[in-house]
Amino acid sequence: MRIDIVTIFPSFFDSPLREGVIHRACERGVLDIRVHDLRAFTLDRHRVTDDAPYGGGAGMVMKPEPLFAALEQLKGENPGATTVLLSPQGRLWRQALVREYGTRPGMILVCGRYEGVDERVREALVDEEISIGDYVLTGGETAALVLVETVARQVPGVVGQPESVAQDSFFAGLLDHPHYTRPAEFRGRAVPEVLLSGDHAAIARWRRREALRQTLRKRPELLAAAELSADDLKLLEEIRGADDRGC
Repeated sequence: MRIDIVTIFPSFFDSPLREGVIHRACERGVLDIRVHDLRAFTLDRHRVTDDAPYGGGAGMVMKPEPLFAALEQLKGENPGATTVLLSPQGRLWRQALVREYGTRPGMILVCGRYEGVDERVREALVDEEISIGDYVLTGGETAALVLVETVARQVPGVVGQPESVAQDSFFAGLLDHPHYTRPAEFRGRAVPEVLLSGDHAAIARWRRREALRQTLRKRPELLAAAELSADDLKLLEEIRGADDRGC
């Protein structure tokens, strides 16, 4: 998958893209991530990328000329890629959307700044606006990193153990179950016995039960949209009953 990032602060991405699984995937050629300085697409000697808004008001607006030049070039170089404007007005970024983007051939991420981009850019060249939450950031760079990190995990070969992706929180509509490692007891707190039993069926059932429990207690609204089996519904009844009894 090729991912292009358009920004006026390319150095923002230096460290994050040179660490961890993302960096290793790029080294192996599984990912191709390219950061582009929007100022390189300007034509004036001052490399201006913003201007005052028509009609007056506070703040500045990103100019259309450099963005048109950058996006038209990148769309030609990365055919089939989805052009995304990171914006607080965009579609909320959820795990279901992450999985969908993971099947696409590429992304072109536009990092907005100031009061936003000239509307003509949005109308002509942007395929989708994405927001990572109902709050306002200084710019789209942080949001772009979130998209890169989450989508990259869906690309085969990026994560060394694919089954770990399938167990991520939200992957199946639920939060993840608790995890433990050695030692079996630490400061008076013991690992649940079932995890030491070697009974894989019992362990799988415990993990599913605990994922349901975590979701019910922390994010109950997720259960309405989750795909739950008859066994899941039975487990939820048991969990609710135990909670009512104070267990």
